[in-house]
Amino acid sequence: MGTNRQDAKDAKRREPSEEVDRLAYAVIGAAIEVHRVLGPGFLEEVYKEALIIEFFRCGIPHTVEKWVTVNYKGHEVGKGRLDFLVADCLILELKAVQNLAPVHEAQVLSYLKMTNYPLALLINFNVPSSKTASNVLSSLINLLLASLASWRFVK
Repeated sequence: MGTNRQDAKDAKRREPSEEVDRLAYAVIGAAIEVHRVLGPGFLEEVYKEALIIEFFRCGIPHTVEKWVTVNYKGHEVGKGRLDFLVADCLILELKAVQNLAPVHEAQVLSYLKMTNYPLALLINFNVPSSKTASNVLSSLINLLLASLASWRFVK
């Protein structure tokens, strides 16, 4: 019984804060607006530049192409590049591919693991606009919660 309580406490501790949730919704809204205007078919760089404009328009604080250190047993062994770091707490990784592959999710989970940020969004802009709104939303955005998806790797 004590293990279940501890698991529940650990799960609660891993949930993103209300501020991170608010930022995630704002980022998702900005991504939906970019997709609504541009549609699918462009290179990732085009969507990145459009998101920068939308983030400034919406007042979403962000850093573009943030470099982070990869450590192995206390030694720097390389660097990784986040497409966006939003408000110093949310990773945003962009794709413009036919289908997201496990390697894309692994990349984002690795970023979460090495940075300990609470949340990452993996967004694929190559989604047909002809789908219904709910299908576009679920196809456009894949949420990866460090607190739920990668806790076993992070802690």
